[in-house]
Amino acid sequence: MPGSARPDDSSTTRDWALTALVLTPVVVIVAVIGLLALSAWWFGGYPPEMFYAAAAVGLPAAGVTAFLLYRLARARSVTQTSLRSAEARVTGIVEAAMDPMIAIDERQRVVLFNAAAEAAFQWPRRAVVGQSIDMLIPTRFRGEHRRHVERFGRTGVTSRRMGGSTVLTALRANGDEFPIEASISQHREAGERIFTVILRDITERATAERQLAQSEARLRGILDSAMDAIITVDEAQRVVLFNAAAEKMFGCPAEQAIGAPLAWFIPARFRDTHAGHVQRFGAAGVSSRRMGATRIVMGLRRSGDEFPIDASISQIEEHGVKFYTVILRDVSERVKADDELRRSKDELKELATAAGSAREQEKMRIARELHDELAQAMTGLKMDLSMVRMTLPGAGAEVASRLDKMDRQIDVTIASMRRIAADLRPLALDDLGLVPALESLVDTFNQRSGVACELALSHPDFELTDAQATAVFRIVQESLTNVAKHANATQVEVTVENSAGELVVTVRDNGAGFPADAPVKPNSYGLLGLRERAYLLGGEVRTMSAPGSGTEIEVRLPLAASEASA
Repeated sequence: MPGSARPDDSSTTRDWALTALVLTPVVVIVAVIGLLALSAWWFGGYPPEMFYAAAAVGLPAAGVTAFLLYRLARARSVTQTSLRSAEARVTGIVEAAMDPMIAIDERQRVVLFNAAAEAAFQWPRRAVVGQSIDMLIPTRFRGEHRRHVERFGRTGVTSRRMGGSTVLTALRANGDEFPIEASISQHREAGERIFTVILRDITERATAERQLAQSEARLRGILDSAMDAIITVDEAQRVVLFNAAAEKMFGCPAEQAIGAPLAWFIPARFRDTHAGHVQRFGAAGVSSRRMGATRIVMGLRRSGDEFPIDASISQIEEHGVKFYTVILRDVSERVKADDELRRSKDELKELATAAGSAREQEKMRIARELHDELAQAMTGLKMDLSMVRMTLPGAGAEVASRLDKMDRQIDVTIASMRRIAADLRPLALDDLGLVPALESLVDTFNQRSGVACELALSHPDFELTDAQATAVFRIVQESLTNVAKHANATQVEVTVENSAGELVVTVRDNGAGFPADAPVKPNSYGLLGLRERAYLLGGEVRTMSAPGSGTEIEVRLPLAASEASA
């Protein structure tokens, strides 16, 4: 068949050689017998005897010749049948091949064009066979392709790939070009060189490779434009990716970083811990998580300077090999700002504590003056008024009425001074302690508001500092004031207990309550004051309320070590 080996040519040659080998002796013998018979007839010898002799020799020779010719014809028939079967098998293989197969002669005219080639080039076979291969090649590549085939024919190499590492381009019947891979081989038929090309349409692969290249380019662009440093390491914790931000952050070019151990960029005292962390992360199977969630991670520049970083780590597995990618952010400025903010908060806390202490001291001083000086002065005035009444027994009714009125006004004034002094700073808090002061506060609340209020204590006495005792008293006082103003409650419960090293103060009422997400009213500082007092002592305030369900305020203050162990 065209484009494949022609075994029938060599087989025919062998058949004719065998025929010549068999018939040559027979022909010679027949010629000799004929010559003898002719001689006998010519010279008048023994013609009958010579005739019989010739027949005796010629008949066996003729029989042998006939038998040999029969064997030869049979063998030739079997050979031709096998040849046709072989050709059919080769043709079937070529036609069933998934890759296009094209054979051309020395003039580069198509002599074979299989079904896959028809599908790839969209040309019917009858339109291509006998035509120049140029019809399947874009115009700009035809000259180079012809020279390539000619050079390949001169090399004598049996087969090789066409184009090397370059993708070749073919031309469909409709004018569309498409990429192909091709290999070429050569052989001879009847003295003529035949070139066979097996090619493969790689349009889908080329498209996938182009998309992959575009995706990689986009990824590289994203990585290089990222503001955060991105580093990828393999299982040996050697760097395989180092983006531009990482170069800037660590002061190390990517050429030096690639292949280097990650330990280059970690302070020596943290390297063992970091290596163990990565190994545990890989074994955990978690896809990603933040590194050093509760503390700042430290990085190391190539200059030797350490700096704080935020880091998250993720892992992927490619072909059985794990890769770890770390995204880093230099938080030096943030840490500096946090330190300054913390220092500023500490200073404000100290200032607020000092201001609160000064305020309490001033209240104490004023309360003492009201109690000790003005109250005593009013008591003396009351005594003087009594003496005046005694010295004027015969005074008129009008004078007596005025004296009684003055006496009552002095009593009201004394009571008001005591109330104001107690509101400023209850003397019981300084003289008797927190528990009696709270009991007095609850009793006063009951009398003034008419709301039932109960006080529950887990301990008969609490060993607190003056600041803590004052804070607890003020928290309860302000809470009861809020209840009286806004809650419309009928019952209030105040509890103070020691719980797990904390002093827990709870004020609970059954009043109207309010939405938890309700906005703060203008110029309303009740809850804010509670939080500020708790914050200054390292505590916290929790408020729970809902419309119609009352309000609960819980304050937790850390106790001193001695009280916590009591």
